[in-house]
Amino acid sequence: MQIRQWVCSLQKYSGLTPQTTVKIHREGTNILILLLIVLGALNVPVWLFMPPVVLPIIFTSISVVAYLFVFNFFRSPKRHYRGQRENTVVSSVDGHVVAIENVMENEFLKEEAIMLSVFMSPFNVHANWYPVDGTVEYVRHHRGRFLAAYLPKASSENERSTIGILTNGNRRITVRQIAGAMARRIVTYARRGNEANIDYHLGFIKFGSRVDIYLPLDSEILVKIDDRVKGGITPVAYIPPLK
Repeated sequence: MQIRQWVCSLQKYSGLTPQTTVKIHREGTNILILLLIVLGALNVPVWLFMPPVVLPIIFTSISVVAYLFVFNFFRSPKRHYRGQRENTVVSSVDGHVVAIENVMENEFLKEEAIMLSVFMSPFNVHANWYPVDGTVEYVRHHRGRFLAAYLPKASSENERSTIGILTNGNRRITVRQIAGAMARRIVTYARRGNEANIDYHLGFIKFGSRVDIYLPLDSEILVKIDDRVKGGITPVAYIPPLK
């Protein structure tokens, strides 16, 4: 508990996150504790056996920067979407839009769809939110490569998890978590039959990468390439109800 409180205090004064409701994501707690112990073990002998004092100061400064860099991956802000929820698609992740194009989605929708892709940099929050309210109908994990996530073929060749959702408006969408060159683990909380809720996390991608959302062709896209978006906050599309 003391370590968690220390980390939360570090977050408050680091300037990395302006939100007051940010917590440490559960996927990062053990990593941050272990890293803190390792860095502490490395710094103690440096201060004891490496004169002059400027060298330990430099080493400790590098350690603090490295810790804050890793800490930055595991921010978990608590967010509540306050806009119109019905027929609205909200970004699943923080990042910038890298693709909006018509493609074949052969896994869940099995038809042509609009693919909207958001790339997460190392400095973005890496929690993944549900983009719509509805019900999870399909979940499957695929092993694959670890190409740079911004490459088009990453959607079909990289390590990835696919989540199929039936919205409350009776429309189907697909969400795909994609690992990148740095990301080596995709965590998916969504299970078939689960409630999908814009305010809930559907998963987490450790150290990065990209999420694709596949939408019906009649969807109205509300963002453009290079736009910055926030998971659980930024509306990215509107899906018309079925007539």
